[in-house]
Amino acid sequence: MTSDPHHNESASRETLPHLRKEIRRLKQDLDILSQQHRTLQQAYDQRIHGMGENGSSDPQKAQALQLAELIIANSPAILFRRLAADDPKQRKMVYVSPNIARFGYRAEDFLSSRIMFRDIVYAEDSERTVKEIESYVRRHIEAYTQVYRIVTKDGDIRWVEDRTSVVDDPLTSRRYHQGIVIDIHRRKEAEEKLRKSEEKYRRIVETAGEGFLLLDQDLKIVDLNSAYARMVGCRRAALIGQSPFQKDTDVYAQFWPGPEESSPQQDLREFEGVIKTCDGRAKPVLFHANTVRSDAGRLIGKMAFVTDLTEHKKALALAAEVQRSLLPDRAPRIPGLEIAGRNQPCEEIGGDYFDYLWQPGAEDGPFSLVVGDITGHGVDSALLMSGARAFLRMRASQPGTLADIVAAMNQHLTGDVYESGRFMTLFYLTIDGQRRSIEWIRAGHDPALVFDPERDRFQELKGPGLALGVDQHYVYQVQSEVALQPGQILLLGTDGIWEACNAQGEMFGKKRFESMVRQNAGAGAADLLDAVFQALDAFSHGVKQADDITLVVVKVLPKKTATRSPGITAGRQLPI
Repeated sequence: MTSDPHHNESASRETLPHLRKEIRRLKQDLDILSQQHRTLQQAYDQRIHGMGENGSSDPQKAQALQLAELIIANSPAILFRRLAADDPKQRKMVYVSPNIARFGYRAEDFLSSRIMFRDIVYAEDSERTVKEIESYVRRHIEAYTQVYRIVTKDGDIRWVEDRTSVVDDPLTSRRYHQGIVIDIHRRKEAEEKLRKSEEKYRRIVETAGEGFLLLDQDLKIVDLNSAYARMVGCRRAALIGQSPFQKDTDVYAQFWPGPEESSPQQDLREFEGVIKTCDGRAKPVLFHANTVRSDAGRLIGKMAFVTDLTEHKKALALAAEVQRSLLPDRAPRIPGLEIAGRNQPCEEIGGDYFDYLWQPGAEDGPFSLVVGDITGHGVDSALLMSGARAFLRMRASQPGTLADIVAAMNQHLTGDVYESGRFMTLFYLTIDGQRRSIEWIRAGHDPALVFDPERDRFQELKGPGLALGVDQHYVYQVQSEVALQPGQILLLGTDGIWEACNAQGEMFGKKRFESMVRQNAGAGAADLLDAVFQALDAFSHGVKQADDITLVVVKVLPKKTATRSPGITAGRQLPI
């Protein structure tokens, strides 16, 4: 079994933006504090210098100085000034703001050298900070920032950011290191949570059995996991910066529909596509894709989990071959009738069904057409269709009326699908041997159509009837009609025909279908069938077929052209 990264990945996406937002806020607060303390330090220095020059201070300057000290005392940032010296032991503090008390210490302890600032640096960071300062000195860098831990008076460990600059005091002719120390412990905790979340996210992605892609706005690969590299047979480094598919393809359009995409609700997509492996093979895959946005909602790129469908498609191809073998492989040749039928599933296999039932060799025997439609499409619908076909053929070979056959079919199917909520629509039509009449049962299916070219009129073969699988006790009624006339055309189809849509969302509709029949009424049954399917393809060009499509065309021939020829292969013939 492969891991399911989607739940964990979704949880990570919810946590990471919150942590990033918190870190940005803390950094902004830190920048504001830094600016405020630069201003205060300048004001403080000016007051000290003013007092040194004048020997005393006037009340206004003294008041300003007291105000600056009050602000500093209540600030989370600690001001300091220490002597610059090659020997760390000589780097005596000459000023520490009183708010050093937030760490449990008194300023006097540092000013009297009872405590050196290096003494409160966390042991694991002490050597590193000394080496960093030595490096700055060698490179003549006079403004630098260090991040390290200190130990409070109570023994707690806190992260701080030390922003130091080197200044020369013209009054004392001495060089000092001065700056601010800011408590950034909350920020570091948030960054650590973010790091762990991103590490967890990376671990989930990297160990997933599915491929993972992170793409920029040009759909070039920014990141990928090992599963995707194995899927396409390339080294990771060779794929970075490449696009997994070409522009102007269906897959590209699915990933990036266009500039009108702006709503987060439109971001999540699931679709199939094809990617190229590094040896040039086309590999079928399933994409679970989403849009990556900034906190402000700006489009950044795309991400997707990619599932290899190669084996799945092989299994479906085999299933499709089996299903095709259950449908008529060619139209029967019945005297006086020209017949053509076709099934086109929207996926490899589907839930539509049609069949021909007749007694070969019986000149005046009945000929039956059956068209059915299982709800949904895909594997589950195909399995139900196969079971329904087998039962219907078995029951039709036994004695009984049309109503008996459909009632038995309904009872059988209800037992299989009632709890699932699925059902099957069916149109079962029989033409008697002399073509004097037709009988049918309509079980929730769209009415069949009879087109009379001479009168230019369509007639619907209606009648009451509930879909199969809904009520096992439902009583079906047989409908009848006078004989079909030469030149008339009988059409049995599924709703996938008239509900097919184009790129604008417009449906093909029955009116357009009837127009195609009218235009090709003079053609043979097979040519008319081709014309309808070609019209459907042209109408829905560029739009994936959403439902299975089935159509059977029966054209009544003039009596002089009626001939008798063998039916379909023995394995396909069914006495009724």
